[in-house]
Amino acid sequence: MKTIIDLLIGLIALEHLYILWLEMFAWETAGKKAFKDSLAEHLFAPTKKLAANQGLYNGFLAAGLIWALCIAEPLWHSRVAVFFLVCILVAGIYGAFTASKRIFFIQALPAFITLLLILASETL
Repeated sequence: MKTIIDLLIGLIALEHLYILWLEMFAWETAGKKAFKDSLAEHLFAPTKKLAANQGLYNGFLAAGLIWALCIAEPLWHSRVAVFFLVCILVAGIYGAFTASKRIFFIQALPAFITLLLILASETL
């Protein structure tokens, strides 16, 4: 179970590193494709700095999950991962209500599933 949980944490971290890249460095290219349903094309240039700020926060979330994977002590490993996964879950739920329902499935649901697996593994 630990291997599956760590794999999911790693995949979620990679997802957030991708979002960092998309929002910080590719907002006006690949970002237009990814967010075409959420934002009119003419708004990408004026929102570039705002998107970069969002990307930076996604990088912090990824860094926290990577940090959790580097912690050898099981309780701290779990608690640090839970903290950052809860942050992602809350952000994903908020994004689903305010921006696009797809955000729930892309960000919040993987974090929620991983949180459930962590909690289940701790009660075994």
